[in-house]
Parts: sequence; C-alpha cells; structure tokens
Amino acid sequence: MRIIISGGGTGGHIYPAIAIANELKAIDPATEILFVGAEGKMEMEKVPRAGYKIVGLPVVGIKRELTLANLAFPFKLGQSFLRAQQIVRDFRPDAAVGVGGYASGPLLLAASMKGIPTLIQEQNSYAGLTNKALARWAKRICVAYPGMDAFFPADKIKLTGNPVRSDIQYADQQIDAGRILFSLESTRPTLLVIGGSQGARTLNESLEAGLQRFVDAGVQVVWQTGPAFIERARTAIAATGSPLIKAYDFIYEMDKAYAIADAVVSRAGALSVSELCLVGRPAILVPLPTAAEDHQTKNAMSLVEQNAALLVNDRTARGELITAALNLLNNPVQRQQLSTEIKTLAKPNAARDIAEEVIKLTK
Repeated sequence: MRIIISGGGTGGHIYPAIAIANELKAIDPATEILFVGAEGKMEMEKVPRAGYKIVGLPVVGIKRELTLANLAFPFKLGQSFLRAQQIVRDFRPDAAVGVGGYASGPLLLAASMKGIPTLIQEQNSYAGLTNKALARWAKRICVAYPGMDAFFPADKIKLTGNPVRSDIQYADQQIDAGRILFSLESTRPTLLVIGGSQGARTLNESLEAGLQRFVDAGVQVVWQTGPAFIERARTAIAATGSPLIKAYDFIYEMDKAYAIADAVVSRAGALSVSELCLVGRPAILVPLPTAAEDHQTKNAMSLVEQNAALLVNDRTARGELITAALNLLNNPVQRQQLSTEIKTLAKPNAARDIAEEVIKLTK
C-alpha cells in the first residue's frame, strides 16, 4: 500500500496522524507512507522524529482579524493545490488521509480529483472548517464523538475515537521511571499541567501567580509551559527557592508524565482529552475560548456532563485554578470518582480501527 497522510499545525493533529501511520505499518510493514504538512509548522520537525518522510506545502491559514497577511492567503492556497497535485502524481497513493490542519485541504482535494479514495479523521466534537468542506468527497469519516451527523453525511461516519500514541496506553507501568525522569518524591502529591504543544498563557500565568501556594502545600508540579514561557517560568520557580516545581518547554515522554500525575490541569484539545480518558487521570479542563467554534468547550463538556472531569472557565482561571487544583489533590474520593468515569470514555483501539478503514479504501 501507498498512503498519504496530510495535516498538522498542532500536536492535536500530528500525533493522531503518527499513531495511524504506526498502525498501518504494524498491519503491513511494507506499507509506504508519505506525510504532507505545512511549511514552517511543527509537523515538519515532529514527523521526521517519528521516522516518517514529510513534504511541505506553502499553505497558510486565514486570520480572523483584518490583516495584510490575509492578502497572501489565496495565492498560497493556489500554490499549495498545484504542489499537492504534483505530490499525488509522483507518489501515486492508494488512499489519502486528512487529519485536519492547513495542509489537509489542498492535498485531499487533489487526491479526490484524481479518483483516489480519501478518509477524514475529525478529532473534535465540533467539526473543523476544512473537514466540513472536504466531507462531500470523502469515502469515510472517522470521528471521536457521537452526534457528528450534524456536520457529516451519516452513511460515511464511523465512530472510532481519537488515536493516541501507543505508549500512552501503558502509562501505569511507567510510574517509577516517571519519578526518576522528573526527579520526584514518591510521598508527595503531584500535579501535571499541560497547555498543549505551544503552552497556554492562561494556565502559565495562573501557575506563575500561585507557585508559592503549591510549595506551601508540599505539592510537586510538573509544568509544560511551551517554548515562549519557559524562561519566565524558570525565573518564577527560582524565586520560590523550592525544588518541588519542575518546568519544561515540551515533554516528549508523556506516558511518564501521565504516570506520575495524581491530577492533571489541561486545555481541552481533542488529543489531550483522548489521552486523559485512556490514562484515567482526574482532570481539570480549562478550554481555550478562542478555539474555532469554541470546540474545546464542547470537548470538555462531553466529559463534564458525565462527571468525568472538572471545568474551570478561562476567564476566571487566574482567580480559581490554583484553589481548584489544591482542592482536587486534597480530595481522594473525588479523584477516584473522576478517574473511574473518565476511563469509561476511552477508546484504546482507535488507531487500529482507523487504519483498518484506510485499508478497506485501498481494496
């Protein structure tokens, strides 16, 4: 088989794509896989790190505010479509998969025009603009939430869940390794704070303002800040004079990070939500309010409505988040209830199910 996987822009698109590729290779090691991303975006570094070849398109997004940068959008889009057509002609795929993000639009459209069957993987509970536009040509649409027939033709939908990295499934086996990696004490409660691959300003500023409260409570914090905030975080940690707070711009070994967490504070991106379900960690979700169509709030509410997570509003987080986190860490009964409920929402076979749908298209 020859498969193109396109999309990216954020870890929430990239890591599911890599998980699908890994399953395709596990089913048939002879499968040839080519990734197509957007030039300058994080997939151009993360995908080769996972062992796959990637080519870039010059595509850019259109900004919501009025800006001169938007003038380049139609030109870049046209360039990208022509380049995508060339990639499809050269690689001759048996199927093409789109995971969302700028690059998936031109590539899946080019593949569809060549008669190549396409599959869309929609991670969120509210469909993205690109995926909604591509749905009319797709042969199969794999979704993570029920009720997605509000956006897509019902006869094309398959409920698979979101694919996550295979190591995440075995996080509970990595507790000792995680404590060594992050230099943690086994007798202290530990909070994991993750704001997505680029970090989250609200989470970072809330943590920065409340570090001393964690130190006073004897709580260990593993804090993924994103690259833009890391130096500021280190300065704030140094001011406490405590070794209990650990800051990282990016955490690659997320299985070990989840393993050591007694509770997690996170944005509500689709990948984060799916990983939390799989590892069964009690979570406080702080949805990004500017996400397209407010989809992170919808993702979070799908858990909150089933008593599987807590929610703190982004607008009030700077005043409420630290208290909510400390209260959760001090309430083992609530943590156990949240853990039990969130595990019921996990779909551990999502990557394999999607890979099998891709293989069906090639036949």
